[in-house]
Amino acid sequence: MPDRLDRNVLGGRLEPCGTDPLTGFHRDGCCSTGPEDLGLHTICAVVSTEFLAHQRSIGNDLSTPMPAYRFPGLKPGDRWCVTARNWLRAHHAGCAAPVVLACTHERTLEVVPWETLRQYAVDVPDDPGEL
Repeated sequence: MPDRLDRNVLGGRLEPCGTDPLTGFHRDGCCSTGPEDLGLHTICAVVSTEFLAHQRSIGNDLSTPMPAYRFPGLKPGDRWCVTARNWLRAHHAGCAAPVVLACTHERTLEVVPWETLRQYAVDVPDDPGEL
């Protein structure tokens, strides 16, 4: 679980991203980060076929299982903590995955502008003024 100080991009407590498959740089279900996470695995994405194909095309194969790294391989619809830089590359290529803002770490904003991230939100509150 995230540290009680971990915040999401909305300014609230970082919520878990997914446990089936178990995601996160620390494989704790959360997109928390730290100094050892050089890639910033901070965006909780709902992966799509298009996103997975793009990631494979840039050398980041997220579909093939890699048991040595406790990585099951992803399928469309899975929630996964992806790196901010690779997600941004997918955005520039026109195939970014939807983002769960409550589960996306605030450090993402060091790489991805808020307005860009918000375009892909799948957990926008009924009252956008809450954002």
